[in-house]
Amino acid sequence: MIRLILWFSLITFMVSCKPNTTKEDNTIKSATKTLTKGSVAASIAQANGLDHWQKVNTINFTFNVDRGDNHFERSWSWSPKTNDVSLMTAKDTIHYNHKTIDSLSISADQSFINDKFWLLVPFQLVWDHGTTISEPIKAIAPISKTEMNKISLVYGTEGGYTPGDAYDLYYGEDFILKEWVFRKGNSEIPTMSTTFEKYETFDGIKIAKSHRTADGNFELYFSNISIE
Repeated sequence: MIRLILWFSLITFMVSCKPNTTKEDNTIKSATKTLTKGSVAASIAQANGLDHWQKVNTINFTFNVDRGDNHFERSWSWSPKTNDVSLMTAKDTIHYNHKTIDSLSISADQSFINDKFWLLVPFQLVWDHGTTISEPIKAIAPISKTEMNKISLVYGTEGGYTPGDAYDLYYGEDFILKEWVFRKGNSEIPTMSTTFEKYETFDGIKIAKSHRTADGNFELYFSNISIE
């Protein structure tokens, strides 16, 4: 898991396991053709608008974290068809290509993978390689304490920035995610649990703009979202 040192504290974020870049790119381009019909992953991705992804040329967003009275943010512009990525912070702007990571861009790419994963979790279910997804069961969600559908996503133990991590995803009958639990290294003990809230649709793509912990002291949210 990537630990991002913010100016106010050390906050641990959930991140996806970074697959081989070429495989990820190919998967994004052909995901709607290779989905297993009827699978939970496919249903979640499609419920969030995966069929519209092929029309996306550029997606822009700002990744924000509020913890207590402290705030952190960084902005991104990503062109998935060309793999061009731009990172904008208060101090710097970095441009690089996601297919050609080097020693100068790897830190930015780690942050990009983290932030993109939070933004597009439903799509990562079908984009990412080297994962296993459990059969759905009924389970009590950790924050709302209500019964929902649950699947577990587990990343392989080799490769990527964060191998071996696991996520328990809770969703409704409409296949829209409501809550999740991150378990570092596939530990049985939860590392962090948050909600999926404030959904908004952008050119057919549904995005949860807010994620909160049960105590309300931590919120990770997205602003300035636009799709071209």
